[in-house]
Amino acid sequence: MASDGSGEFKLVSPTISNEGRLPRHHTDEGQGAKKNISPPLEWYNLPEGTKYLALVVEDIDAPDPDGPIVPWTHWVVVNIPPTVKGLPEGFSGKEEEMGGDYKGIKEGNNDWKVPGWRGPRLPTHGHRFQFKLYALDDELNLGNKVTKEKTLEAIEGHVLGEAVLMAKF
Repeated sequence: MASDGSGEFKLVSPTISNEGRLPRHHTDEGQGAKKNISPPLEWYNLPEGTKYLALVVEDIDAPDPDGPIVPWTHWVVVNIPPTVKGLPEGFSGKEEEMGGDYKGIKEGNNDWKVPGWRGPRLPTHGHRFQFKLYALDDELNLGNKVTKEKTLEAIEGHVLGEAVLMAKF
C-alpha cells in the first residue's frame, strides 16, 4: 500500500516532497562535495507484470535559445529490476560497486552528453523538474549509448504504468 493507503503506483523521495524544492546538494549550485548528488527515490505498488523500470528526469521548463520550451534531460536510468525498491542518495555512477540487483542497471546520457545525474544550475529559478518512472513488461536493449530519445522509443508498447514526482528549482 502507498503511504496514503491507495494502491496507486507511486514515486517518492525522502528529500523532495511532491512539487517541493529540489534541495541544493542535488543541484550544481551545492558546495564542494555536496553538489550534484543524485536524489534518493522510492517506488511503491508496481503494476502487475512489471519486469523492469526506467526513469527519466527532465527540466520541463527549459527554454530553447532558438524557440519554445524544450525539456532538458538531467538523468536517464534503465533496466531497474522490480526487486529494487528505490535508488539511494548518491546512487549515480555507483551501480557496479553496489552490486547485487543494482549491477544490471544502466545510466544513460543526460543532455550534457555524459552518463549519470547532473543537477541544475540555472540563470533563473522556478523551473519544474519531472521525475518519471515507467513500469515495463520487458528489458530494454539499447546498446552502449543510452539516451532519453532511445529509451522513450524503446518503451513504446511496453509501458504498464507511470509514476511522477515533481520538484521545483
